[in-house]
Amino acid sequence: MTQFVNLLGLDIGERRIGVARVNLIAKLPEALATLPNNTTFLERLKQLIGEYQIDGLVVGLPRNLNGQETAQSQTIRDFCAKYLNRLNLPIIWQDETLSSVAAESQAKDKQSKAGVDALAARIILEDYLKTSEEPR
Repeated sequence: MTQFVNLLGLDIGERRIGVARVNLIAKLPEALATLPNNTTFLERLKQLIGEYQIDGLVVGLPRNLNGQETAQSQTIRDFCAKYLNRLNLPIIWQDETLSSVAAESQAKDKQSKAGVDALAARIILEDYLKTSEEPR
């Protein structure tokens, strides 16, 4: 089993990608940035991976309220296969149900959709920490 120290959380949207990070020793997720979902995304993500010595990615995977995957789930999986697999980092799927709703309710500046995306990525990491600590 792979032992992770530093993870990036990603909230992948059609226009923007929220990015957060966590060190698994400190366990304090931090919203980092919102990147445009365009041709510059992968290079900027590579910079963040190097800067924070990232050894794994936690990607939010949308599901419906019954826990079933949706058409958007497949879109996210396809995006990861096309772009994120190039990074040679393990991808951990994390249910992101209602993470954007929670992020919007927590956001101090409700006018900044970009800030909400990074906050949603942080919430995805918080959820990952909770579920990875639960006994299986």
